Amino acid sequence: MRIGVIGTGFGARVVAPVFAALEGCEVVEVVSARDVAAVEVMCRRTDLDLVSVHSPPFVHASDVRLALANGHSVLCDKPFAIDRREAEALLHEAVRAEVVHLVNFEFRHHPVRVRIKELVDEGAIGRPQHVHWTHLSSGSRVPLRRHGWLFERELGGGWVGAFGSHAVDFVRWVFGEIVEAEASLRTEIDQRPDASGELRPVDAEDGFSAWLRTERGVSVAIDSSFACAATFAPRLVVTGTEGVLECVADARLTLRRDDGTGRVVEVDNGPDPHLEPMRRWAAIVRDAVHDGRQVEPSFADGLACDEVLEQLRCDWRTDR
Repeated sequence: MRIGVIGTGFGARVVAPVFAALEGCEVVEVVSARDVAAVEVMCRRTDLDLVSVHSPPFVHASDVRLALANGHSVLCDKPFAIDRREAEALLHEAVRAEVVHLVNFEFRHHPVRVRIKELVDEGAIGRPQHVHWTHLSSGSRVPLRRHGWLFERELGGGWVGAFGSHAVDFVRWVFGEIVEAEASLRTEIDQRPDASGELRPVDAEDGFSAWLRTERGVSVAIDSSFACAATFAPRLVVTGTEGVLECVADARLTLRRDDGTGRVVEVDNGPDPHLEPMRRWAAIVRDAVHDGRQVEPSFADGLACDEVLEQLRCDWRTDR
């Protein structure tokens, strides 16, 4: 499979090397999302099987459409689109193009999260009732991250899209469709220096607290920030009628039962836990594109996620 990658950030650092190391794959070109001409030339190539889009969200639509117009299958990063309407349009266009269309929710293939889903599906905690998830990081504070699209709401920036998209997809994947969603958004750092050092205002959230409910009646509370003074290990707790699962730092998984018993659940995260989800997902992408077989997560999952993100963003406010 021959792959063209758009994006010199995550695309060049992670996606391209993972595909390049995968048997049966060749990364033929990596282009900057800022170089519109190079993107157009690459998408017009007739020797590509897949265009992997890892540009900023505000150019996802144009990049995806270029790939579709030239008959290429597409893997698009998250958040999928700027809003629900754009996501819906891209899904329809991909279906009409009759190509494989995928969204890069690679954490569905994180070994610990796969095991959590297996245990929930097996009934290890009975009927799931509640999810409590904290993810508090100093990632944009220490050191202070420069101003850019990530801190501009209209460009698809904000922590709801960056982290919330992965969290929403995990909840949908494990506990069913989300039928209620609301959030309190906050901006803890309201000015950031640009490349020249000039301070620029921030209008996108760098933290949020969200409350969800799924079609199966599972309630979900998520509290997250990437502008904390210090980083704490993420903690995910799933409570059920017969037990509780606790996952710390996407590494240590514990099952406790209502009869007082408990055990650490052994999970092999692979030689590099940061790359393992992408490696596993890339192999699935390769096989799906080779076979012309649609798999999940697809653009339909990107749309479903964006519908929830839109609800989380709709009551915009900044708490300081």
